[in-house]
Amino acid sequence: MFSIILVTILLVLVDHFTKFLATTYLAPLGSVTLIPGVMDLRYVLNDGVAFGMFAGGNATTILLIVTGVVIAAFAAYLFVKRPQKRLERISMILILSGGLGNFIDRLLNKAVVDFFATTFMDFPVFNVADCFVTIGVVLLIVSVFQDEMKEKKITNEQKSSNEQA
Repeated sequence: MFSIILVTILLVLVDHFTKFLATTYLAPLGSVTLIPGVMDLRYVLNDGVAFGMFAGGNATTILLIVTGVVIAAFAAYLFVKRPQKRLERISMILILSGGLGNFIDRLLNKAVVDFFATTFMDFPVFNVADCFVTIGVVLLIVSVFQDEMKEKKITNEQKSSNEQA
């Protein structure tokens, strides 16, 4: 339990440290090429949600409430269910950390600091917290599929042993 809290706090601190660096050093420049033809560092304040949806409106309060509820649900799941599978636990910690990182940003600044900009394709600018959430969701999907495959294997083995009896 303590390790979940510690890792979550550390990941939120990593996210906010990168946002601090972007605000301090990148904002005055606007944009810097990180990997030519692949990725730039571009300072953007996003007052919307994923991919800039609902940006520019007065949706901040609604976004804070919805995000807060989702974060609380993930935290409750982690602390009440206490997932035993390592992959599920890691995925939930990543999602929780990324959500918290952006929630804190939105709460304090009414916008989220984004700074990774792909140049090889048209894709919204994103940040470390977004990476945590995305990786966490992918790992959660993998974890669910692993459970399904394991359950299917057990069911098939049971059928097979019943047929042999």
